Amino acid sequence: MAHRVPAEPVGARIPPNRPRRSTPGSRPTRTWLVILAACAGQFLVVLDVSVVNVALPSMRADLGMTAGGLQWVVNLYSIAFAGFMLLGGRASDIFGRKLTFLVGLGLFTAASLAGGLAQEGWQLLAARAAQGLGAAVLAPATLTILTSAVPEGAARARAIGTWSAVGAGGGAAGGFVGGLLTETLSWRWVLLINVPIGALVLVGAYFWLTESHAREGRRLDLPGAVLATAGLATLAYGIVQTEAEGWTAAETLVPLAGGLLLIGLFLLVEARAKAPLMPLKLFGVRSVSAANAAMFVNGSAMFCMWFFMTLYAQNVLGYTPLGAGLALVPSSLAIITGSKLAPRLMPRVGARNLAALGTLIAATGFGWQSTMSAGGSYATSILGPGILMMLGAGLASTPLASLATSGAAPGDAGLVSGLINTSRTMGGALGLAVLSTVAASRTGGGTSPEALTAGYALAFRTGTGVLLVGVVLTLLWLPRGPKGGVGEPVAVDVTETTEATEGLEATEGTEAAAKSG
Repeated sequence: MAHRVPAEPVGARIPPNRPRRSTPGSRPTRTWLVILAACAGQFLVVLDVSVVNVALPSMRADLGMTAGGLQWVVNLYSIAFAGFMLLGGRASDIFGRKLTFLVGLGLFTAASLAGGLAQEGWQLLAARAAQGLGAAVLAPATLTILTSAVPEGAARARAIGTWSAVGAGGGAAGGFVGGLLTETLSWRWVLLINVPIGALVLVGAYFWLTESHAREGRRLDLPGAVLATAGLATLAYGIVQTEAEGWTAAETLVPLAGGLLLIGLFLLVEARAKAPLMPLKLFGVRSVSAANAAMFVNGSAMFCMWFFMTLYAQNVLGYTPLGAGLALVPSSLAIITGSKLAPRLMPRVGARNLAALGTLIAATGFGWQSTMSAGGSYATSILGPGILMMLGAGLASTPLASLATSGAAPGDAGLVSGLINTSRTMGGALGLAVLSTVAASRTGGGTSPEALTAGYALAFRTGTGVLLVGVVLTLLWLPRGPKGGVGEPVAVDVTETTEATEGLEATEGTEAAAKSG
């Protein structure tokens, strides 16, 4: 007699989040769809850090932007991203990962559309700031969604490896994708390409992702995030004003003083807040404070490499946007190589020594780049120094991230991971403002290849000095730690876009992904 399955009782209801029937393989399929959505969001965020660099000259020509205005196309994204990254991570804990992911991706996609349709420079800058805010909300949710969908063990390690590779690939592909779109279509498609991809991921995420339960008793430190972002932006604006107005002019002193005041208020708010965005007590741990300081200093120079190299390739050497993107591909691969080698070298030389060595290699590349000339060859003016700069960046970032996270309690690992990425991004934003001002002061308004080269070269010489300070800081302040570093590194994506959320699950044995841009 055939076995009969009992019918569902009349009126029985199946919870909406649970499928009625599971077929063999349906669960793994759904899991990989979740991983696909998380990786796609990560790819978009990382791609937009670097994809605009190649399009900058075209943006300037089309919208009539000044040379100083170009840096804000990069900086506003970075400042908003860094300033709100920790807030985005906390928001995913409070409001749920799915909702946070959808809101962040929706804002990012809408801002991409607005930027692609911009008719004035200020419209583009506003859209880039909104993109950075969307990325700050989106990025922390991508990894938490992934880790919640995949159980601990080999499967999660493979999923995180995929996520890290996608992030590194987004950064590495930025120059090539930006050049291809700018040359074959328009600079606008550097931003508009996010719209169909973002819309597709939004639809998929709505159906594939399941909501997490909100955590009770949590608060959003919105005042802290606003003060940090406003202070950083105001301070950067004051630095930029020094080139045109001088250090003693009111146009310079007012924003500089205002920026410092806002940052001071931020520290005061964080010291008194019940749920601070950046718990200051963490900086009482030597390894946390020293690693963040070193990452801030290093990031202030390394972040600027792509900006100046792209301008040099196009404005001086006459490369097309696509040619400039292809020229920088070896540098992108070098940072991936460095971050892959770092975990293997740490047991041999120690985390602190490897961080210092990587920073020194990067400083050597910066020094070599500062010898550029208006008629330089690709091999000596882009390829060689670019590989050294980014190889050193990859070697230094992983041990610094590991040292920072090793000094914190296990429950703070995710938060400290976010802090070190925030420190590097904030350092990069201020560094770009400083080095752009240095380059502009040397160029003196000239537009000839020789004048532009002199300005770019001075920026790289200044960056060399900053990185040498980073080497000294690393050797004198960072704790030596045991031979072999600090144990298994917590997964920290050095693409500038990773887990910035308290309580985020630390993942051991994974390698840091590379940041390109």
